[in-house]
Amino acid sequence: MSMNSHFRSFLVFAFDILAVLLAWLGSYLIRFNFEWPAGYESGLYLGLLPLTIAQLLACHWAGLYRGMWIFASLPDLRRVLKAVAFSALVLLLFTTLMQGQAVIPRSVILLYPILLLVIMSGGRLTWRMWKERQLYEHSKTQGKPVVVIGAGTAGVMLVRELGRSADWNVVALVDDDQHKWGLELLGRRVESGTDKLPEIMQRWNAKHAILAMPSASAEALQRITKIATNAGANLFTVPGLGELMSGRVAINVMRPVKIEDLLGRRSVEIDNSHVRTMLTGKRLLVTGAGGSIGSELCRQLSRFSPSHIVLVEASEFALYMIEQWFREHRPEIEIFPLAADVKNASRMRHICESYRPEVVFHAAAYKHVPLMEVNNAWQAVQNNVAGTRVVAQEAIRVGAERFVLISTDKAVNPTNVMGATKRMAEMVCETLHCQQQGTRIQMVRFGNVLGSTGSVIPRFKAQIEHGGPVTVTHPDITRYFMSIPEAAQLVLQAAAMGDGGEIFVLDMGEPVKIVDLAKNMIRLAGYTEDEIRIEFTGLRPGEKLFEELLADSEETRQTPHPKLRIARSRPVPVEFESAIEHWLDQDRQVPDNEVRAQLKQWIPEYDPKPDHS
Repeated sequence: MSMNSHFRSFLVFAFDILAVLLAWLGSYLIRFNFEWPAGYESGLYLGLLPLTIAQLLACHWAGLYRGMWIFASLPDLRRVLKAVAFSALVLLLFTTLMQGQAVIPRSVILLYPILLLVIMSGGRLTWRMWKERQLYEHSKTQGKPVVVIGAGTAGVMLVRELGRSADWNVVALVDDDQHKWGLELLGRRVESGTDKLPEIMQRWNAKHAILAMPSASAEALQRITKIATNAGANLFTVPGLGELMSGRVAINVMRPVKIEDLLGRRSVEIDNSHVRTMLTGKRLLVTGAGGSIGSELCRQLSRFSPSHIVLVEASEFALYMIEQWFREHRPEIEIFPLAADVKNASRMRHICESYRPEVVFHAAAYKHVPLMEVNNAWQAVQNNVAGTRVVAQEAIRVGAERFVLISTDKAVNPTNVMGATKRMAEMVCETLHCQQQGTRIQMVRFGNVLGSTGSVIPRFKAQIEHGGPVTVTHPDITRYFMSIPEAAQLVLQAAAMGDGGEIFVLDMGEPVKIVDLAKNMIRLAGYTEDEIRIEFTGLRPGEKLFEELLADSEETRQTPHPKLRIARSRPVPVEFESAIEHWLDQDRQVPDNEVRAQLKQWIPEYDPKPDHS
């Protein structure tokens, strides 16, 4: 403990001794109308020593010397109450023992603990108020002026924390609740609604605004972000209220608003007990383990203490990155990073026979629509269909309990080769599930994930950093989005609840117009659409305006989880397995048009678009 700490402890100790003296003497003075208590001096003098000793013991027992006065709050008041209650009991005991030797008025017995409580708690509260005023006065002259958006619970916590910082000076608050207008929150005034934000920022010469609305809807956040960015504000946000209340992060851990904040995706709740039963102590295998979804799946799987995780990945760099993540963050999890191509049947057989996986997550796939559409159609078939067939067959061969295929919304009424091959991969899985009883084979469909490889968001960020233009294919194009962790968790939930043969469909929320996404990202980067223009380039090969989550011929039914539904697809023809086996095993490069024709034969809803202009 430093010299300063010893000195502070001595001052607190001395204050509590002084509090006993003042409370004891004060109780006598009040009792005798502030005249000297003639005839009662013996009780006054005799009581002082035992009460002082009792006070010191009580303060140590209550933990009063552990708290910092600048942060004095309800827990400190409870400690003071405990100490005062102990002192009051000692006074009663002393009065009983000293009967006949000293007379102590009954009113003094009542007044002493009241005065002691007032002095001890009042002293701590006064110190805190004085120190906070010092900090506030300092921040008013030194800190950057900032406007807080939101006068709710998160706003209160933010203003309190920033009031202790020399870097920030909260000059005003805005909130759309008119009942709060004109009121003060910890000394700062709620001036008006968010629509007046530009005027308030100009009046206070503020260049920064902080969103303290963790429960606001996506629409509200988008509207407020537009107002703030149009006002030229540097916009920050605070962590979610759930994180704040659980104490996982500090309120002053602020960050710039990201596009993910404006897309309305809420945290997902999963049934951890069922997922844990499926995964704990089990041998797991993930293909595409270094990809966007595969790597997040691996991170989520590590939470459930599996026996080991086999990481199968074709890209050496991606495999290295996920291996390093485990070495750094989860060294206790046994992993086997294996370079492998899912199309290589002998390699996959060797892996499955060596590690005997009990649960397999198949995330490896070609997923970039335009690339797979031209000159790569047969490779898409080989990777997405043949690769799925190989991994599923080997999982069945070694007696895996579950096999989970990561599918896509582009498999619904596909207009491109990539989507059609993923639908055919689903059909392969449905057929294999019906042919055997040991392995539960399930499929999970979802749309775009935020920040994934090939996603528009990283591309837009790069284009904005280079000064534009931001390229959007069509002014009306829309897509569904969800966060990578949300998608991975729902995959685990679907796997845990499935009996096999189901196609799970994730609730993707509302579709987002890509042009609106681009505009929001431009604003968040601090630019206007005049400075960074948007350029429409036309739909790319195989691309369609609207993605769908369910095919026309499918029906869905609810599951116990609100964000999961089960799709019932049309039955797969009985001759499909033998025909597809012959087609996939041919040793030649099949032309794109022939691939499309074969896909159309087995997937009637597949509607390739010859004209992509």
